[in-house]
Amino acid sequence: MGAQWKAKHKDLAANAKGRLFSKLVKEILVAARSGADPASNARLRLVVEQARKVSMPKDTLDRAIKKGAGLTGESVHYEHVIYEGFAPHRVPVMVECLTDNVNRTAPEMRVLFRKGQLGTSGSVSWDFDHVGMIEAEPARPDADPEVAAIEAGAQDFEPAGEDHPAVFLTDPTDLDLVSRALPAQGFTVLSAKLGYKPKNPIDPASLSAEALEEVETFLAAIDANDDVQNVFVGLAG
Repeated sequence: MGAQWKAKHKDLAANAKGRLFSKLVKEILVAARSGADPASNARLRLVVEQARKVSMPKDTLDRAIKKGAGLTGESVHYEHVIYEGFAPHRVPVMVECLTDNVNRTAPEMRVLFRKGQLGTSGSVSWDFDHVGMIEAEPARPDADPEVAAIEAGAQDFEPAGEDHPAVFLTDPTDLDLVSRALPAQGFTVLSAKLGYKPKNPIDPASLSAEALEEVETFLAAIDANDDVQNVFVGLAG
């Protein structure tokens, strides 16, 4: 399941893309506070590149940048909030939100965590490393992820699987530097963001099929919340 949980079954492609656009727009709005020029704003540049890779309309992208940078006269403020706790069967979870109303989001999270356990700040985060996560795919046949990780300055990498690309892990401060270096090593960057990697992930094989289904159902309900940006789970694989 990896450091970042992703739903195994999306309802409809259009709905999935709509939710992805909504999340990216929020990221752009927040990143653009530090400046509307991606060339001098590393955080904005990374999310703009990701938005372009998923074919976000240029008008939507430009409008989000201007709005976030305060160039449209509109007031926008999203607060970054982390909720931590456990999914069913004591599986650790960190939920990253961007919300314009914490008084709405907090009670919604409490309701969603009733099937698990909502913890206090620090109750789960100690068991995760805060890292840069870069998803990338080989751009040429001889591209070697291990060599690319070393040459680009990544701390580690996770090889590609059947349903996910290779993931290069970096120090949070090196995220932009490594994402810029990977193309020269034969890899095309698909996404780059900060996230949380579990230190002691639970082996899914230690859970029954019914238990895993309960965990998946819980995570899907969390991910469906409009304020949720990312869900990081302490499950291996």
